[in-house]
Amino acid sequence: MYKNNSIQWLFTFLGGVVLLFLIAPLAGLVFHSSGTEIADTIADKEVTYSIMLTLATSMIATTIFAFFAIPFSYLLARKLFFGKKIVLGIIDLPIVIPHSAAGIALLTVISKQGIIGKAGGLFGLEFPSSSAGIVLAMAFVSLPFLINAARNGFEEVPERLEKAALNLGASPAKVFFSISLPLAWRSIVSGLIMMFARGMSEFGAVVIIAYHPMITPVMIFERFGAFGLKYARPVALIFIAVCLVFFVLLRYLSNPKKDAIRS
Repeated sequence: MYKNNSIQWLFTFLGGVVLLFLIAPLAGLVFHSSGTEIADTIADKEVTYSIMLTLATSMIATTIFAFFAIPFSYLLARKLFFGKKIVLGIIDLPIVIPHSAAGIALLTVISKQGIIGKAGGLFGLEFPSSSAGIVLAMAFVSLPFLINAARNGFEEVPERLEKAALNLGASPAKVFFSISLPLAWRSIVSGLIMMFARGMSEFGAVVIIAYHPMITPVMIFERFGAFGLKYARPVALIFIAVCLVFFVLLRYLSNPKKDAIRS
């Protein structure tokens, strides 16, 4: 690739340092956790329930809000309007603010006295200390990843194809579902995976809204605070392994050819 391989060796070394920085803490978890501890933790019904709850609530948050976020992303990609930069800034806000602050802000509107809380009360829904509240907290902090990825995907779709279909008599809805959406689907799937993964790992906003039922990030924190590193470490290891399996599998299923090793 390079005539002078020195630059390639330098980049390889720098990449190795980054990988070592990422792998070292995970390797530490593995080497300091005994097989007995891991087996006992896997057999712990509270742990397995917590992991299933975490996966389920993150998947529900991603699925529900995708129906709103994907059309909105298309609008952002195709339309110019007054205040668009402000809207884009608001979308990115949950990424940059402390997530504990995000949880408090969200709790303001989903509590019994809040707008969303009052509306949910009409249907018998209570968000604080419930799975529904966890779903909202996960969605709040992870939505920007889906919106931005989908918007970038739609921006890469040539507008001339859409205009040609419109000139041939296709409706805007048919153009969206038959041209825009299929051509942007890789970016959309990538955004869905990132939203799911980000929601699954959320702690700060969730712990403000719903300490119970306890998702796994909250359980890790709770066990560390109550019993110390020894009891928190196996839960963290198992959850990281589950996250890794899901993330790699979803990435591969979304784009197996691109992720294949080049010969």
